[in-house]
Amino acid sequence: RPWTSNDDRRAGLTAWLDHYNLDRHHLGIRGKTPIDRINNGRGQYI
Repeated sequence: RPWTSNDDRRAGLTAWLDHYNLDRHHLGIRGKTPIDRINNGRGQYI
């Protein structure tokens, strides 16, 4: 996708990373999201 500005690109990347790591279930890790597989992920500080 062509971006019209660096700010648009940054916003798109942030949204994509959030989806990929927080929402998308990965078959390679038994249907979990990457954030579910790590300790001390964002918002999971223990």
